[in-house]
Amino acid sequence: MAGMAPRFSRLTPEGLTEAQKPVVARLAKSVRDGLGGPFDVMLRSPDMANGMVELFEYYRYRCKLTPRLREFAILILAREWTAQFEWFAHRPAAQKAGLADAVIEDLRLGNRPASMQPDETIVYDFAVALIREHEVGDAIFAKARDLLGDEQLVDLVTLLGEYMKVALILNTGRIGVPEGNDQPLPPFAQTSAR
Repeated sequence: MAGMAPRFSRLTPEGLTEAQKPVVARLAKSVRDGLGGPFDVMLRSPDMANGMVELFEYYRYRCKLTPRLREFAILILAREWTAQFEWFAHRPAAQKAGLADAVIEDLRLGNRPASMQPDETIVYDFAVALIREHEVGDAIFAKARDLLGDEQLVDLVTLLGEYMKVALILNTGRIGVPEGNDQPLPPFAQTSAR
């Protein structure tokens, strides 16, 4: 996306439709700037965007995963899809939640993090298998279920699905990081073996 223009023109508060305005107001209260990142594209379909905001609120405030594992899973997804804005937005949250800088940097470079905690290893293996292979083997599933239990495991699966949807929106719209910032993720072709 570096050097590529966004595919959607930037919405402005003055140009919002009556259907978009309440979604933007809700975003401003619960998530972040309603006209930045994926939201600018999502708002082209206000009813769908409102449903996504409901899920964002769930994952932010009621998800049963610990903040560290939640943000780690989002970073894994962002790296796998090279979703620049997603990484840019969630890296600070992952650091604040206690994810080690070395783990974040290995992941950013496309490497399996070398110094993961045991619970992070299980989440990493589960997420990468699901994202790359579109399924999870029995051994990985059993470890994840033992660690997380059913409720957190389902939260992990649906969190990955929700943020994959965000990555699709970002990449389709060619939404990078805010102007004045470097793209944080190198393409996988420039990283070591996955």
